[in-house]
Amino acid sequence: MIIGGKHFDTERGVYLMGILNVTPDSFSDGGRYDNLDRALFHAEEMIRQGVDIIDVGGESTRPNHVKISDQEEIDRVAPVLEALRKHVSIPLSLDSYKSSVIAANLHQIDLINDVWGLKMDPNMAKVIADSGLPCCLMHNRRAPDYTSFWDDLLLDLKETLHIAEEAGISKEKIILDGGVGFQKNTEENLTVINRTDQLRSLGCPVMVAVSRKSVIGNVLNREVQDRLLGTLATTAVGVMKGASFLRVHDVFENGEVIRMTKSILEESIWTRFK
Repeated sequence: MIIGGKHFDTERGVYLMGILNVTPDSFSDGGRYDNLDRALFHAEEMIRQGVDIIDVGGESTRPNHVKISDQEEIDRVAPVLEALRKHVSIPLSLDSYKSSVIAANLHQIDLINDVWGLKMDPNMAKVIADSGLPCCLMHNRRAPDYTSFWDDLLLDLKETLHIAEEAGISKEKIILDGGVGFQKNTEENLTVINRTDQLRSLGCPVMVAVSRKSVIGNVLNREVQDRLLGTLATTAVGVMKGASFLRVHDVFENGEVIRMTKSILEESIWTRFK
């Protein structure tokens, strides 16, 4: 997969997407980076720690988040994306489910991250197709009204892929995200993480995005600021189950886990030292 002119080996490699929320109310770091200078500093810090993609978000998607207008979201993300484009060379992703926000920033981004999997904004699929950019499409529902959770989730993602195909989005440009934390209970979230390999069977690389989420807090009884260790466990499992991308807050620590886990799984790479 090519993102921002760079090749991502999604069959063998595992890559880090660093989260840069320029929002006042994100569940983990709301208000920390909604100033341009702070946002740039954090982006540069993530690059030093080895991030592969920076994902910029202008509207929180946490439960009960405050919805904002398209223009307000554009006003939040556009200056950050413009500044990042001038100062960094790694691919930039925009986390938005609104086609107008994406369209207003197409000249600054390399990847589109839609947490509604093309099902919220009827114009999103066409905007992505016309742009030619790769995209990450996440599983989501308006309500957790599952008949058979896993079967329904797979059907939902197949519907997303059908919408993409109908719009002319090449399957080779799609990353799938199982949507941990979105209209799922704790058990269902754990199932999504554990069945990452089954998501890959849909024919696209998979993103695991669990960093600091409530499923970790529910299992370990930890507040947001104390969920790093739980996040690292999900990263290790994600790598073992075939994830190609991990979306995280803590780049260095997750990078260490990826390298260690990959080294264990691919022990043959060390035989040359014997």
